[in-house]
Amino acid sequence: MIQGTASDVGKSLLTAALCRIFARTGLAVAPFKSQNMSLNSYVTLDGKEIGRAQGMQADACGIQATTDMNPILLKPASDMASQVVVHGKPLAVMDAQAYRRDYLKQAEPIVREALERLRVAHDLVLIEGAGSPAEVNLKDNDIVNMRLAGWADAPVLLVADIDRGGVFASIVGTLDILEPHERERVNGFIINKFRGDVALLQPGLDWLEARTGKPVVGVIPFLPNLSLEDEDSLSLRSSKFAANHSEEGATSARLDIAVIRLPRLSNFTDADPLLAETDVTVRYVEQAEQFGKPDAVLLPGSKNTISDLAFLRTTGLDRKITTYVEGGGWLGGICGGYQMLGETLLDPHGVDSVPGLQQAEGLGLISAETVFATVKKTLRVQGSATGWNEREEQDQAHQAHQAHQDIQRKQLRPGAIPVEGYEIHMGVTKLGEGQMPFIRLEDGTFDGVRSPDGRLWGTYLHGILHNDELRRSWLNAIRTSKGWTTYEGVPLRFGELRASEFDRLADHVEQHLNMDYVYDIIGFSHEIDISHKIEIGQKEIDIK
Repeated sequence: MIQGTASDVGKSLLTAALCRIFARTGLAVAPFKSQNMSLNSYVTLDGKEIGRAQGMQADACGIQATTDMNPILLKPASDMASQVVVHGKPLAVMDAQAYRRDYLKQAEPIVREALERLRVAHDLVLIEGAGSPAEVNLKDNDIVNMRLAGWADAPVLLVADIDRGGVFASIVGTLDILEPHERERVNGFIINKFRGDVALLQPGLDWLEARTGKPVVGVIPFLPNLSLEDEDSLSLRSSKFAANHSEEGATSARLDIAVIRLPRLSNFTDADPLLAETDVTVRYVEQAEQFGKPDAVLLPGSKNTISDLAFLRTTGLDRKITTYVEGGGWLGGICGGYQMLGETLLDPHGVDSVPGLQQAEGLGLISAETVFATVKKTLRVQGSATGWNEREEQDQAHQAHQAHQDIQRKQLRPGAIPVEGYEIHMGVTKLGEGQMPFIRLEDGTFDGVRSPDGRLWGTYLHGILHNDELRRSWLNAIRTSKGWTTYEGVPLRFGELRASEFDRLADHVEQHLNMDYVYDIIGFSHEIDISHKIEIGQKEIDIK
């Protein structure tokens, strides 16, 4: 089990690294986090919702994610309440007091049964803790840290982030607060995000080991520009994907794309492929004065669309956005951002709103009405989207009209681009007369909206920009509209980049971690006799 002295010390990525390291040896490995609090979620193949980090860790293992890997997901709905998602389906919205008082006892068997199923099916389960195990006010009903480690009889490695300072105090303080039997379960420390000469740190490491009687299992240097998801939007870094693929052939003219940072921003990883493009600069904007003169704007998803619409109006960003679009600007809206583009949002059952906000006026950029339902739609989908090929612009509106007339016809439209993504939403959006759909889904129905000139589009599909051909088509159309040449470098293949980044992370951690010690505490020999090749993600690895 990987625990941390605090949130955002790197538990999720270290767990992903270990997933990859062990999977490459041929072990059947699975990740597990009993309870995750995040607005960044992942949809499993069977249409269930789990924390994005566990989906990413399952990808690192080369396996499909299941809800057993994250049986309880908490999605903050306000400062005081969260939507409780159990095995991928919403249960209720609860405040913190009600959740601790009324639900945690019910959650305990759910967590233990999910973990046991993973243990039966795999050689090794890597458990990620949450926050810190030293939160004394939460320990009596803990289901995510030391009580869970006890149920699993799992050895614990404690991670601390040296980049934020106070690393020795955080480790010693955490151990001091733990009960003796909990302290005994800690098998060593990992010091993460180190910058500098480790020789200068050595006196501190020696002191820590003498003081605690426990080893420092590794000092992991900070790994820049890692193209893997963050756990939460609190750790957004607009530069994290910079220079992760070849700059050869890249143009010097970069597109300036502004992503609106909503207070309840969800599935912020939708913008990750833009961060990896060498001809794009991404800015996160949360105030009107930050808006500037972008080449394109992305309005992302929201856990509370109506509340975040109110935020746009309070900050004046609504006027910035509408004026920008009316002046010919490029704007894309995803999920909640798509809903905001319409004229009216209705919440008759109070599933999206805070009290007093059961109805709202949208930005009025498209003719559409959204009504929030009581059932959440979670689904992986495939389809085809209208691209931005200039030769097709003249007849796209006609094609869209014909598609509406023949809803059962499922083949790709001429020039359409295959896409895939996932839906997580409770709103149902009805387009007004004459609106052009953006995506034809594989079942023959339609999703989203697109203006005839392609400058305005919206969709419910998270991950839409992870589709390489569609993303590049959009970016090149923006470049062409500015009189710039289209991108001349090697096109970004984001899936391949992500797979290679799992290996880069695993290699980095393996190099700086005492893996013999890690193998020893989990009871496996480091010399695993496997002579065949295994395939992890998109890379075939020769096992020596």
